[in-house]
Amino acid sequence: MSPESQGQNEHYLSVARRGFRTWRGDRPFWAGLFTMLGGLPIMYFPYANMHLGNVTLAMSTTAGAGSLIIGVLLVTLGLTMWFHSIVRVFAGVAAILLALISIPVANIGGFLIGFIFALLGGALSVSWAPGEAQADEGTAPAAAVPAEEAPETVSFAKDEQLPEGALHGAGIPEQQAYDMSGETEGGRHRAG
Repeated sequence: MSPESQGQNEHYLSVARRGFRTWRGDRPFWAGLFTMLGGLPIMYFPYANMHLGNVTLAMSTTAGAGSLIIGVLLVTLGLTMWFHSIVRVFAGVAAILLALISIPVANIGGFLIGFIFALLGGALSVSWAPGEAQADEGTAPAAAVPAEEAPETVSFAKDEQLPEGALHGAGIPEQQAYDMSGETEGGRHRAG
């Protein structure tokens, strides 16, 4: 008799952490995070004021609205990668394009910080692929089949002819002969 079943008396933080890891594994999490981190400096720097002692340095440019739009779009694309991962390729390509556009528009892409993060996030989103579904415990994976139970393979030499019906049922469709003699008239098709 087991003293306790698995999962009982677990702390709520470990349950939440395991749930977050499962959620994070089902989507391009890091791509969305980097894309959002790239959008923040791009939309922040044109409106920021730095204070150096008694001197106020204003970073505002004429392209402040453009950089705000690019930054908001990058944050939106990052959230799209998280919550609607089916469009991850579109979101990744759009993030890469917005990162490239931010170089001339938004203070050299948020002083290259936002540009690099948005470019990295877009590349990660384009390259991300969903993981394979795990097999049930009752079924064995294909690699675990013992050699004596594996199907027998037959190999032939290069010039050797296959016996009749050797590939029957091998998953290769059989070639069917097609008679074209009745369809052509003098080398031309009937419709022409």
